[in-house]
Amino acid sequence: MNDHRKSDRPEIPGKSPNKAERSVAEEMEGRGLAKGNLQEQNASRTQRRSDVLSALERVRQAALKDRKTKFTALLHHIDDPGMLETAYLALKREAAPGVDGETWRHYGQALEGNLQDLSERLKRGAYRAKPVRRVYIPKADGRQRPLGVTALEDKIVQRATVAVLNAIYETDFVGFSYGFRPGRKQHQALDALYVGLLTRKVNWVLDLDIRGFFDAIDHGWLVKFIEHRIADRRVVRLIQKWLNAGVLEDGKRMLVQEGTPQGGSASPLLANVYLHYVFDLWVQTWRKKRAHGDVIVVRFADDIVLGFQSEMDAKRFRGELEERFRKFKLELHPDKTRLIEFGPFAADDRRRRGEGKPETFDFLGFTHICAKKRSNGRFTVLRQTIRKRLQAKLSEVKTELRRRMHDPIPEQGTWLRSVVAGHIRYYGVPMNSHALFTFRFQVGRLWHRALSRRSQNGRVLWARMYRLIDRWLPLARVCHPYPLRRLGVIT
Repeated sequence: MNDHRKSDRPEIPGKSPNKAERSVAEEMEGRGLAKGNLQEQNASRTQRRSDVLSALERVRQAALKDRKTKFTALLHHIDDPGMLETAYLALKREAAPGVDGETWRHYGQALEGNLQDLSERLKRGAYRAKPVRRVYIPKADGRQRPLGVTALEDKIVQRATVAVLNAIYETDFVGFSYGFRPGRKQHQALDALYVGLLTRKVNWVLDLDIRGFFDAIDHGWLVKFIEHRIADRRVVRLIQKWLNAGVLEDGKRMLVQEGTPQGGSASPLLANVYLHYVFDLWVQTWRKKRAHGDVIVVRFADDIVLGFQSEMDAKRFRGELEERFRKFKLELHPDKTRLIEFGPFAADDRRRRGEGKPETFDFLGFTHICAKKRSNGRFTVLRQTIRKRLQAKLSEVKTELRRRMHDPIPEQGTWLRSVVAGHIRYYGVPMNSHALFTFRFQVGRLWHRALSRRSQNGRVLWARMYRLIDRWLPLARVCHPYPLRRLGVIT
């Protein structure tokens, strides 16, 4: 066992001990409401938006003042025409229509009247949620992921409700929760995990996978959790309407007793509320009262990674978590939930036992690998693009290039530039340069093949192709700083 050994990993100044109330991840990131980024079009709209933000700030202050306060009057914030307009303007313009066939642009042609009518229906309880249209999109592993396409008015009301509830729950949610929260992104979760692995005594990593989480959320428990903070029965009934609206698939409406459809505006918040009470608060207590060594936690929606100093702690935690999950109708995936030896001593210990290199784990698009720095040989965490993700993205590019084969080269180049730039912006972390170069090179190769197939004179010469690649495809570069540096600045 490695529990007794001291790590030579650096400590970040100002960090509290592991079992203190706030975790490493919690101390990394501050909280706060997301600042609006909508473009105001006239003075009255600006005034309405200012009123909306002021109302949300009052709600937030009330929630912050007393963490046990139950809010009995919230619907008037949601059915306010200014709030509904703000929610409408925040929706994606080109999103697919739901079962009602209503599009964003068509609804906006009579926006003021439509929102006033929606507001009145909400006030008098005449608003009815429509079934969610279910579609399937391919996953990187070849399976199909179910998504729900919500009707436009349902999106508007859900968005407005989420804005109001976020003002409350952002004061409650813990620091190691990052998914679908205002002002929090994947790279903050990745940074917190990286720093935790390097600065705490972590020798074992538990990579959790909740089987079909979004489809397994129990409606009864979810409503009970909501009622811990929300005592406005009209808002609770609003949420129940979305949960009970059902799913429309192949023209047939199916009622569901559990789950929230992925794709709905309210689903991420409801999922976070569920795991806040089922997992987050429980693991905080477990870490303080049950653990014998360091424990780190990072959660992004239902993607959860924990690090343990003690293998005994890790195994006991997994067993007790499985028991707790059963109570709330959740289940750990037996094949995808893994406990692996990981940390500064893993490579040497496994070599002595003749077990080969330490295992790796995936989190938010990156494979995490035990490695050593070239400069001083000290332990570090190497993060590389998940191979399947890279291959799946290249496959998408190949298919789309085939569809765009006869488009003008500037149009193809503009689209490919956005694809490569987006990939680099996300995966451009330190020590991942090789995967970035590989992606850019393979995109250029696929483009060369597509142009050669449409040419009447045979293959496009590589001399010309290099000029096109240099002109249109951004250079592969690391665009994220080392997590210790970035989080040091934030802290």
